[in-house]
Amino acid sequence: MTLLIIIIVLALIFDYINGFHDAANAIATVVATKVLSPFQAVLWAAFFNFLAYWVFGLGVANTVAKTADSSQIDLVVILAGVVAAIIWNLITWWQGIPSSSSHTLIGGFAGAAVAHAITMHGFSDYILIEDGVQHTRHWYDIVSWYKAGKDGGMPSGVVIIIAFIVLAPLLGAFMSYLISIWLLNASRKSIIPKLFTIALMILSVWFVYSQMVPFEKIEKPRFESSVFWSVVFESHNIKWFLVAFIILSMSTFALVFSSLNLHKADAVLKKMQLLSSAAFSLGHGGNDSQKVMGIIAAAVAVYIKTSGVDIMNLPDWLQVVLPDDDKGIKGVMPEWIPLACYTAIAVGTLSGGWKIVKTMGSKITKVTSFEGVAAETAGALTLYFTEHFKVPVSTTHTITGSIIGVGLTKRISAVRWGVTVSLLWAWVLTIPVSALLAALVYWFLNIFL
Repeated sequence: MTLLIIIIVLALIFDYINGFHDAANAIATVVATKVLSPFQAVLWAAFFNFLAYWVFGLGVANTVAKTADSSQIDLVVILAGVVAAIIWNLITWWQGIPSSSSHTLIGGFAGAAVAHAITMHGFSDYILIEDGVQHTRHWYDIVSWYKAGKDGGMPSGVVIIIAFIVLAPLLGAFMSYLISIWLLNASRKSIIPKLFTIALMILSVWFVYSQMVPFEKIEKPRFESSVFWSVVFESHNIKWFLVAFIILSMSTFALVFSSLNLHKADAVLKKMQLLSSAAFSLGHGGNDSQKVMGIIAAAVAVYIKTSGVDIMNLPDWLQVVLPDDDKGIKGVMPEWIPLACYTAIAVGTLSGGWKIVKTMGSKITKVTSFEGVAAETAGALTLYFTEHFKVPVSTTHTITGSIIGVGLTKRISAVRWGVTVSLLWAWVLTIPVSALLAALVYWFLNIFL
């Protein structure tokens, strides 16, 4: 039990570090454009980090919890992964490198698990009995590298997470580029951009409506006496309402953009940056807090497995059940876990991360209010869609790609590629370095625990 408590405390410390390490993701552009002072910006971001508690589900948390086979690891594995992730996050923060806290955590978890498998079985195969059936496993099978999606859905596993090291910034860059081109055309006095905008508004409303969860399918309605409010405040629906609100707000601005002079347009864009940075902070809180939830859930599940106690004999706060789609088991996570994780990341964001703010807000490309709105909106939409598919992507990679995308609308040389290449190296190295560091920490801890 003591080791479990230590892991939970360290996981929340990691979440706090994640908050100030990744604070720059949401506030760099509003600080760079002087829409908010640094202190106002971190307050703004922290508030929406915490608000994400009521918006997002637990899909990403479930994905992270299954990075390694919880039936084949012990608590030392999770402890080593969290310690390694904290060390790498502090190193990159000190150097002002906006690396991915998400990939640090996943790399650490996977690296410690592989070290455990090698310690227990060497590099040879071993027999595992599951539900009375024998299975031959390889040492590397302890990590969930790839799992096909159910009913043609999104596949999961570490390979998919690694793929999104490239895909997340590309998606952010592509989306911010399209948003920038759309708004630039909307600033001209032409009927075609306005017709496109109206069509986009209609399409967005139709798409979001098609994604709504009806009252009959809501497992735990928040308002038993009101069908309407239960549907409105269902977390899945809130997310899609936000998507619609973001797109419709941008569309409304696009319809009147051509009638505004430069001064008025800039004033409106600065107000819109509050909306776009809030939307991105929501995505940051929902995406990154869930990863720590997954680690804590996995730690509790491993404790239950290794201690041999009946889950019903444990206190309510420890009654965690990891979901298993193959066996039709629904996950159970006590309310204190998401509440603690969202609180930790919000408090961490309040602490700021000024070294990384400088990199994100000025070193990649010069950011104006126009670029800030486009980048943050693209980043937020990318995070919402990847969260919908339960893919734990990096908020750092996403917003960096989005900032690059708006820079490209000016000219290729507007992006400082020397800085960008350095960031790419940090991204590529994060998972393998974190994995190696976690393996070393695991072997060290294994001497004493």
